[in-house]
Amino acid sequence: MRRSKVILFTILILFIGGFAFTVSGCGESQDKGKIGKARDVYYCPMHPTYTSDRPGDCPICNMKFVKKEAEREKPIKNDGHKGHEIAAQGAPAEEKTFEEVCIEHSCTMNNCPMLVRATIKPGERVLCPVCGEVISTTSGKVVEIGKKPAAGPTGPTVMISPEKQQLIGVTTGPVGRRELEKTIRASGRIAYDPELVVTQEEFIQAINNEEKIKDSPLQYVIDRAKSLTSAARQKLRLLGMSEEQILSLEKTRKSETTLYLPGKGESVWAYISIYEYEIGLISIGQPVEIEAVAYPRDVFKGTVMAINPVLDPMTRTNQARVEVKNEENKLKPEMFVKARIKISLGEKLAVPETAILDTGIRKIVYVSRENGMLESRDIKTGLKVDGYYEVLEGLDEGDIVVTSGNFLIDSESRLKSAAAGEAGHKQHGQ
Repeated sequence: MRRSKVILFTILILFIGGFAFTVSGCGESQDKGKIGKARDVYYCPMHPTYTSDRPGDCPICNMKFVKKEAEREKPIKNDGHKGHEIAAQGAPAEEKTFEEVCIEHSCTMNNCPMLVRATIKPGERVLCPVCGEVISTTSGKVVEIGKKPAAGPTGPTVMISPEKQQLIGVTTGPVGRRELEKTIRASGRIAYDPELVVTQEEFIQAINNEEKIKDSPLQYVIDRAKSLTSAARQKLRLLGMSEEQILSLEKTRKSETTLYLPGKGESVWAYISIYEYEIGLISIGQPVEIEAVAYPRDVFKGTVMAINPVLDPMTRTNQARVEVKNEENKLKPEMFVKARIKISLGEKLAVPETAILDTGIRKIVYVSRENGMLESRDIKTGLKVDGYYEVLEGLDEGDIVVTSGNFLIDSESRLKSAAAGEAGHKQHGQ
């Protein structure tokens, strides 16, 4: 009887243990299945902050949702500040394949660039301890302390596989130096300016009178003559004559009669209007090509002789006076003309116009790095010439920039930034 109770008790224990093992195994396999299968996320290319867990159409713009690719590589967490060292996960720091590097990083949440130190393999990535932005040694920011760093990212970095870049039509091109030549085009007219001729005559008479009475015993007479000469000189300046032209007029004592009636074979003046944003490129002595509607096959050569010191507040233009050769007396007063001024800007660092996303406040480009990494940079540009922008700040010679597909990359970047912010917010709430 006692023996049968022992056997029954043993069987009961084995049964309970087997049942518990079966339940725990099923639970573990279910948990593994849940962990192994990531939830699919779909987003709108036009509104990347709108996401869904199933395919469909965007309720805002009716575009088809696009499936978000899973992250291929998890960045190494850097929880230190400037000067703090970290080691790559998954391998000991003492291996020879590891090296200590200083990465210059333009932190978006810090006022000045900071150095992030890490003991990592070349090409691995870390996170900025302040803003959480991905930093890679392959992005060209590994520098020695004391040296000027290369231009770095000023916005979010996005990872898009080369295959996906090809599908969405992303093309790239190098940033380099090139000769830039800008052509300023302006409209104008052949001068008919009797007022300027009269002012020139008044100036000549004032000079002559001043010389005649310079030996007068009456000082007030001499002072009055000088004041008349000074007033006439100032009026010539206001009418657009340069100091060189006024000195030449004072020396020759001969007014420009061609301003109202050009003689045969004499030069004429053309008044051309230069827009405000191009005034800085105009200087006295520059050659000008003049074309008239009446003579479409002829090109008249001229030279900038003076620039009006006062801007027209209505048209936001400035008037330049051009002396034009009129050997055959074809150009008549008040005739409309078109002017071309070619200006060589020299060799400048330039980027294609298509590479720039202009928000109205910022100009953004995406720089291509290894393994599909694209980093956003704010740049400062100068003049725009023949489809190229002069680069003043933000890019270095040799950088590879995205020249097409920028909008889709920007959409992807905003999506990942929004997703990262949402994930961080949920984690903070937990």
